[in-house]
Order: sequence, then C-alpha cells, then structure tokens
Amino acid sequence: MQKLIEDGFFAGKDLNCAETILHAANEVHGMNLSKEALLLSSGFGGGVGGQELLCGALAGGVMALGKLFVQERAHESDLIKTIIQDYFALYKKEMGHVDCAPLKAAYRSETEGCRQVILASARCIDQIVEKYRQEMA
Repeated sequence: MQKLIEDGFFAGKDLNCAETILHAANEVHGMNLSKEALLLSSGFGGGVGGQELLCGALAGGVMALGKLFVQERAHESDLIKTIIQDYFALYKKEMGHVDCAPLKAAYRSETEGCRQVILASARCIDQIVEKYRQEMA
C-alpha cells in the first residue's frame, strides 16, 4: 500500500485520509469492496467528521484490517483485537500520536495535506498484513 500511495494513488481523487487508506487497501489486497462499501470510510476524515479525534488514516486501516482478517464477525476470535492493537502500537511508535489534532499540527502541510500520516498508516498496515499472513499460513 505504501508504494501505491507514494506513487500518487490519492493525488487528484479528493479523498480524505480514511477514504484513501480504504481505497488503497481495496486496490492492493483485492478486497472487492463496492463503491457503496467504500463510502463507509467517508465520515472518518479529519479525525472523525472533522473533530480531530482518532486519525482518519488509522480508522481507514481498522476497516481494511477487519475486512482482511475477520471471516464472519469480530467475536469469532481475539485475533482482530491483537491485530488492531499491534497496528496502533506501530503507528504510535512511528508518529507519536493516534489522534488527528497532534498529528495534523506536526505533519499536515498546505501543499501535501496529510500525506505523511497516510503514508505512515499504509506502512504500518503493510507490516501488519505481512506479519499476520505469515503467522496464519
């Protein structure tokens, strides 16, 4: 996912951070999400509806990881909890925060928007997918 985003996947599409991550995951991992399903990420940009709470790039990642690692429902095992906890820990270690407001203050620019937080989320998702796909194989 990181490579796709680095190559300009989100440029010119006018997607928010959550949408960018879910769209990129859909593309890279062949999740076959419909246009309507992809709309589920739309309200998470700007830290959940512009409130600057949980980073939208992280929220999009949670949606993508759920689709990739849950078969029927989250309660089927504790695996998704472990995966999401690892994802958040990786992201926080790299970026210092998981909430939009401090991330925006540190990384958002007028020219690139939140590209750095989106790339960090994509990197972390790539690492998580690699780790858990190997463990499940």
